Formats: sequence, C-alpha cells, structure tokens
Amino acid sequence: MTSKRRKRRNSYGFKLIEVIVIVIITGLLCTVATGMIFYKHYGVSVGTSKNEHVNEFLEVYASILDEYYEDVDEDELIDSAINAMFAYLGDDYTEHLTKAETNDLLEKLAGEYQGIGVEIYQDKVIYDVFEESPAQKAGIKVNDKIVKIDDEDLSDKDNDYVADKIKNSNGKITLELLRDDKTLTITVEKDKLYIPSVDSKVIEQNGHKIGYMQITTFSSTTNKQFEKILKKLEDNNNIDSLIIDVRSNAGGYLVSAKDIASLFLKKGKIIYSLDEKGKKTDYKDKTTTKRDYPVVVLINEYSASASEILTAALKDSYGATLVGKKTYGKGKVQQTLSLEDGSMAKYTTAKWLTPNGECIDTVGISPDYEVDLAVNEEQTEIIDTQYNKAVEILSQ
Repeated sequence: MTSKRRKRRNSYGFKLIEVIVIVIITGLLCTVATGMIFYKHYGVSVGTSKNEHVNEFLEVYASILDEYYEDVDEDELIDSAINAMFAYLGDDYTEHLTKAETNDLLEKLAGEYQGIGVEIYQDKVIYDVFEESPAQKAGIKVNDKIVKIDDEDLSDKDNDYVADKIKNSNGKITLELLRDDKTLTITVEKDKLYIPSVDSKVIEQNGHKIGYMQITTFSSTTNKQFEKILKKLEDNNNIDSLIIDVRSNAGGYLVSAKDIASLFLKKGKIIYSLDEKGKKTDYKDKTTTKRDYPVVVLINEYSASASEILTAALKDSYGATLVGKKTYGKGKVQQTLSLEDGSMAKYTTAKWLTPNGECIDTVGISPDYEVDLAVNEEQTEIIDTQYNKAVEILSQ
C-alpha cells in the first residue's frame, strides 16, 4: 500500500534533477527576456558590460520599464539616475544640465555667432555697431531705427522679434532704416562675428598712459579678442601700464585664461597646476611672448574660476598687484560630456593650484589692496574706488 502511494506521488511530481533543470532554464529565460526588454528600449543588452555594477543598473532599469505598474517616462528616469549619481558625489560643480541649459551655456561660451554686428535698444533703435562688422561696412549707424526687414513691416514688433528675425535670416538681409527723418534701404550680409567679451580704453594721468581692459567672460574667442585689443593699446597708444578688470567675471574656458596669461609671462613660468587624484602636473608658459610693464588686476567676490586662474598666474608668476575684494574661491576644474538627448553632464576632474602651489577652493584670492566700493553723499551713485585705486597705483 505504501509503495503504491509513493509511486503515484512520483508520477505527478518531479525528480531533483528535473527541478534543477527547470530552475536553470527559468533563470536563463528571465535573463534573456530582461536583456531583450532592455535592448528594445535602450539598444544595449543586459550583461554585456564587464562591470557588474553597470549590469545591475541595466537590469533594474529594464525591469522598471517592463514591469512597473504605471507608465514611466524613460527620459526622466535616466535623468533622475544621473542626478542621483551626481548628488552622491556631493560636489557643487558636478551637475546634469538639461538640453536648454546646455544650449544656453554653449552659446555663451562659443564667443561667436552669425549676424550683422549691431545691438538694438528700445523701439528697434540701434545703439551700437560693432567695429569691422558687416553692419559697419554697409554704412549702418548708431541711432538708426529699423523699420522693415526684407519688406516686412516691424511697427507692431518688439526688439526680441527683430533680433530673432536677423538671427534666423539666411545670407543677405535688406533693412529699411529711419535716419534723421529720412528713409534708407541698406542690404547687409551676415557673417561670423565675435561676441564682445573685452572692453578697453586709455587713461592719461600724471604723464602716464594706462591701458584698461575689462574681461566679462572667458569664451572660446576671448583670448583672441584680448590679444588684438592689447596690441592696439600698445602700438597706437603707447601704454606704459595696464589694468585688467575681472570683477564679477564668473569664468569660462580655462584655455582662454591660460592663453591670456601667456601674453605676459616669461617662457617656462608656471601658469597653474592640476591635482588629479593626488598627481600634480604643472602647466607652464611655452611661448616667447612676454611683457614687463606694471599690471594691476581688479577683483571682487564674484571673480571666479578662470578669472582666478588668470589672477593667480599674473600675481605669482608676473608680479601683478591685486586690488578690490577677495575672490569667490572656485578651485576645481570641470569636464563636460555631451549626451545623446542634447543634455550635458558636467563633472569635476581635478583641483587647480596657483603657481605657488596653493589651492584656493572655498578660500579665494586676497587682494594686495582691499578696497570697498563707495556711494556718493546723495546715495544715488556708486563711486568706483577700486578702479580709482588701480589708477592711483599706476600713475605714481
């Protein structure tokens, strides 16, 4: 009786070897299914990475897409994963930029654009015409009012519309302008132009000719603009000293700051150093170009990153004098990674050090002369006492 029951149980059950085989097959099927799901959604197979942690992430990602009880936005899921990785690092300068933020950053740092070379003020009036621009060559002048573009009446359009119209036009543009109650028609062809990031002037005081150069950002063209303007100040105005103003300049491309520093330093002088996971590398001036006249750098609490690199290089390796307020203190260097959806990952890869080997991160660079801005008696106007101090130093 007992043997018959046992025999009946065995006929409906599974032997141990059969159970093991079923478990293995089930596991393989799950793995293949998960891989197919991920490949379908992301174009990569689960388990193809040599990194087990990456494979874990891919498996979880695929499972969520296929099995989560609600619909999941794949873009937002990936963005959240990237942001979570960056949050774990705890670094203020490591971040994930959206496509719109990426485009804004790249446009700002590109330093050039396709245009005609004008800036428009209230009610479509031109208040600046860039030097050597297509607009200047075509005869467009400050205070000209734009009435039509390619025969389109602009009377009910605002400045933003006009700027976009010029920006998005192809090739030649025909402008109808109002100048001194007279109507003019001028055709101008768009060209590649620098976005101005360097302004200059000459100060004459106590028999000295002092050059003044303000850098508003370190774009990919700032170094070229700086070199060109500096040469004009030296050749046409015979300046005997220079003020470089990087106040409220939040930085930009490191290479742009490096190239500007190279215009002043002697060959072989350190511009900055990088500390990458404990390995220090010095970056020195490799050019034969140098200057030897006095330089004052104007700084404030908003001077950061590339501004601080230039400031430290000129102070430590050239002997420049610093005037203003202590700088922001951004002593880290970032790399960027462009992602397929148009967004960007920006992450810290190193600390940078001054030529004297100091890390200024969260500390900043202190001026030789700390000067606060002042306000007039009526409390209506700021007096640039920092600028005045720089002129005083160089005109003695």
